[in-house]
Amino acid sequence: MSAVTLAVAVDAPQHSGLTGALHYSSAQPLPPGTLLRVPLGKRDMLGIVWHTAAPATGADAPPLVLRPVGEAFAGLPPMAPAWLALVDFAASYYQRSVGELALAVLPPELRKLDAPGLAKRLAGLLKKLDAAPPPPATPVQRPQLGDEQLAALAAFHTALHAHADQAGAASRPAPLLLHGVTGSGKTEVYLHAAEAVLAAGRQALVLVPEINLTPQLEARFAARFPQHRLVSLHSGLTPVQRLRHWLMAHLGRADIVLGTRMGVFAPLPRLGLIVVDEEHDPSYKQQEGARYSARDLAVYRGHLERVPVILGSATPSLETWQHALPGPRQRYQRLALDARVGGGALPRVRLFDMGVLPRVNGQSPVLAPLVVDSLRQRIAAGEQSLVFLNRRGYAPVLHCADCGWKSGCPHCSAWRVFHKGERTLRCHHCGFTERVPRACPDCGNLDIAPLGRGTEKLEEQLAELLPGARIARLDADTARGKGQLEARLAEVHAGDVDVLVGTQMVTKGHDFRRITLVVAVNPDSALFASDFRAPERLFALLMQAGGRAGRDAGQASASEMWVQTWHPQHPLYAALKRHDFAAFAASQLAERAAAGLPPFSHLALLRAESRDAAVALAWLQDAATLAASLPGGDGVTVYPPVPPAVSKVAGIERLQMLVEAPSRARLQHLLAAWVPALHGQRSRHKGLARWAIDVDPLAI
Repeated sequence: MSAVTLAVAVDAPQHSGLTGALHYSSAQPLPPGTLLRVPLGKRDMLGIVWHTAAPATGADAPPLVLRPVGEAFAGLPPMAPAWLALVDFAASYYQRSVGELALAVLPPELRKLDAPGLAKRLAGLLKKLDAAPPPPATPVQRPQLGDEQLAALAAFHTALHAHADQAGAASRPAPLLLHGVTGSGKTEVYLHAAEAVLAAGRQALVLVPEINLTPQLEARFAARFPQHRLVSLHSGLTPVQRLRHWLMAHLGRADIVLGTRMGVFAPLPRLGLIVVDEEHDPSYKQQEGARYSARDLAVYRGHLERVPVILGSATPSLETWQHALPGPRQRYQRLALDARVGGGALPRVRLFDMGVLPRVNGQSPVLAPLVVDSLRQRIAAGEQSLVFLNRRGYAPVLHCADCGWKSGCPHCSAWRVFHKGERTLRCHHCGFTERVPRACPDCGNLDIAPLGRGTEKLEEQLAELLPGARIARLDADTARGKGQLEARLAEVHAGDVDVLVGTQMVTKGHDFRRITLVVAVNPDSALFASDFRAPERLFALLMQAGGRAGRDAGQASASEMWVQTWHPQHPLYAALKRHDFAAFAASQLAERAAAGLPPFSHLALLRAESRDAAVALAWLQDAATLAASLPGGDGVTVYPPVPPAVSKVAGIERLQMLVEAPSRARLQHLLAAWVPALHGQRSRHKGLARWAIDVDPLAI
């Protein structure tokens, strides 16, 4: 038998110039999706057969001498055609090499194994799974569904049955936007939808934005489906755990996969449902390497595999909301959950104008007197409160009043944050940490003081204002160690905490049954930020924060939310007081339409980094000239390079250039010609550290 030419995807970054699959020879045909070892240079590495390549023909074709492939992972089923198509689309859309993306989303442990090693792992895993007795069936108490939940499930079943009964393009169900206020029972809808899919012998994929949301959702699904295997996929797993869970999903042995954004690429041979919880959350957008949106790829995967996709949120992204608006361009079906489960009421939102308070030594008080009184009343009633400040550490910066010195980072264009408990100054961008100086490094003044406020300082000040109160803090610093997050959440759920202080980490998805008061401290900074998405993020964050209050309808006192602001007349706060997301979204969409911003235009960011800002600037300017010369550049605007908000990180200067197009197709047409040409241009700019293209950026 003559040798077969195979196109194999390998992990070759785009800047290497190897943007597609590489050709190898094989003694026998191997189906697309087969994992195997292949030589690349002097290395032996993991690869995936992408397709069988046709050999060069014709009199002028030079003879090809291809390197042979290594051993194939015979015990592992090939990756499914739908999975290959998903990766192909993502690589093309986000302008990455197919091999770089395909190998990046596989468990890292796979790269270390050869065929015999994987076969041994597989045999051990299957033996353990087959030997494990099925758990006993236990009755689960199910809450009674409300009318809105039943209507949402009816729409889901219609989409599910349409898929089962039809064939072809018409069988692709439209994505379902489950737009439910906080506490309206969205998770219960997910559970019932998953139950229908599992009963049909299919698998369910449930995505959450952050790792800290997985434990409680995993517990809900595990309790509801004790006789079905559930695995999680996220970066918090050990390499061995991640490989085991991935194998169980790929082999069809896991019925439910719960994951963060990487879970969108989980191989699922029996996929029947995709859920994207808190679909608006920016954490679904990857910020390094292939900058993909897991939310958008989940929608594409549902379309590709003809399975229903449920996007859940109390504050949908404006792109998703526009897709669900009635009209000729409607692409999603909106399912409304406007009432809280059990009759609980949304918290009353109250604004306090911080401008009316007198300043002491030039500073406003940490909390308004009315807010402090509200906290004391909740403590006296045996209820819990949440005080939210989206800034960790003790203070954003240390300051010398004599000479003006501030605790800047020597490696970044950012301040080092003062962490009082550790007595350190830490940069939250590059991680550079030093002990707090005894005196000002510039003038020797011993009286250096913190400026501003972080959660650590807020916790200290609350302890002074509320003597005897049990105050706990939950942020990235207190939840850093293994088990710390779970332990702190358990304390809150058990009622051992009176006041919980936290960053946005505590505002998302947590079902705190005892909290009746939420206080938002200093949220105004996002109102006037240069990023056009800042108001959208702030509104979602405050709605989510307020949603932690009043989730138990049996609470004696009505729940409320205090927002301390210097701009109480701002339209965003007016919509927040009414819990009126639709009005807020309408105003934001009108502003964006007038300004030609997404979703009414389509963006990409070209980023360049160098130790010398002039090098990055010159490269971007040459890139702009190149774009203007390409045929796909008609109607596409390339703006001049500018520094981002933090222009220097770890000694590297950063610049970026915005590209705007009136349609997605026109943007992609330009990028398809521009990005490959940029790889050839790099060699002409010595000193350029790296560059990257970010399609559909979330922050500009």
